[in-house]
Amino acid sequence: MELAEEFGRYLDHISEGLGRSERKTGLRHYCHGLMLPLKRKSMEPLAAAIDPEHVPARHQSLQHFMTDSPWSDEGVLSRVQSWVLPKMQPGRKGWVFLIADDTGIPKAGSHSVGVARQYCGQLGKTDNCQVAVSLSIATAGASLPIKYRLYLPESWTDDRSRCDAADVPEDVVFRTKPQISLAQIKEAKAAGLPGDVVAGDAGYGDDTDYREGITGLGLLYVLGIKPGTSVWAPGSGPLPPKPWSGRGTKPTRLRRDEAHQPVTVKALAMALPPSAYRKLTWREGTNTKLASRFAAVRVRAAHRDYLGDVPRDEEWLLIEWPKGEPEPTKYFLSTLPADISRKELVAAAKIRWRIERDYQELKQEFGLNNFEGRNWRGFHHHATLCIAAYGFVLGARLTHGDDIKKNAVIGAPPALPENYTPRGARSTSASCGRLDSDAALGHCSRARATSDTLPVLRKGSAAGILP
Repeated sequence: MELAEEFGRYLDHISEGLGRSERKTGLRHYCHGLMLPLKRKSMEPLAAAIDPEHVPARHQSLQHFMTDSPWSDEGVLSRVQSWVLPKMQPGRKGWVFLIADDTGIPKAGSHSVGVARQYCGQLGKTDNCQVAVSLSIATAGASLPIKYRLYLPESWTDDRSRCDAADVPEDVVFRTKPQISLAQIKEAKAAGLPGDVVAGDAGYGDDTDYREGITGLGLLYVLGIKPGTSVWAPGSGPLPPKPWSGRGTKPTRLRRDEAHQPVTVKALAMALPPSAYRKLTWREGTNTKLASRFAAVRVRAAHRDYLGDVPRDEEWLLIEWPKGEPEPTKYFLSTLPADISRKELVAAAKIRWRIERDYQELKQEFGLNNFEGRNWRGFHHHATLCIAAYGFVLGARLTHGDDIKKNAVIGAPPALPENYTPRGARSTSASCGRLDSDAALGHCSRARATSDTLPVLRKGSAAGILP
């Protein structure tokens, strides 16, 4: 009963500020349902599990709370953060990471808000899906999503009538995923949330404006980049502006010539001597310790630097080249300190595995990808309460031990009445034409594929290369 009582106090805590009592009741019911061991967690199965004697009425009340009621997602997430974050301890370096990521949710049809043919990480290919951009706070021992925002492709933002049908706010315009992510980071810093280092994959790190925006906020970063990203090799750089002749406008822009050209990170990696790469073991995998080979060199990013008047600062290029592979598989740029060890640099680069694990659990255990409404508000309300339910379990693990499962908080769902028939099975008085078409205990949708495990680091020095 201890965890159940603690969960009740938690729901009281996160529902503060919702105002009307029916909103607090709606939050409690929805979060309670998300904690139950149901195969599917869209609204009708939740209603059937929460109130099996009055499924249509409970379904309609949940539908109003989720898709119509204008309660604040940011307000609820802020209450979740105030409960969980004090339990998360920074790592040995004292760094708190902000992890930028996005996740795809497969969808059929064309009416659910934001749905389009685009890359879906859950499926590992381009398909019909929704994509949401998130920001998580991570430490050495845990991570928690703190921001979650639907990405709208231009096929949506260019069609105002389509947006109106899905209740997309009028001030929502097209923004790239890095632009959405950078705005989330700015909001997090403005709210006083912790964060020292931004981590993300090449979808974010390959955007020069994104990296420079992070630096402009006074944050460090360790970000994936693509093999074709251009840099200046160690010891090289752009030429200074042309000497001024004393007449006309004084030249201010950096230059390149045939002898002074940047290289791609792949070309640089392939040209390094074998001694530049060192095998590192990071964490325990399922059956064995995980290891790979890494090189780290000091470079300057070169993208369009000829438009500036001073070279960019040096930063780390981290290269992963697993043994047996014909070429390197991963590249990262990082503004972490020049005296950092290679082991610590790899650990920072590989912190992203935490959010992959979070998404796996959010989808498999808390129904993140089960929402079947079509509008903007409902999509975000559902994600907020999934994160809220997950946040409680995370906090309980940090307090009581890693073996805490959500089923230890809430027991089995109550039995359905004998005359209950979920929508889509056959027409009865228990069904309601306005409600979504899930069976109450429908099939479990595919969860996000388990992410590849990721590396960590070790001390050394040298001019431009970490030993």
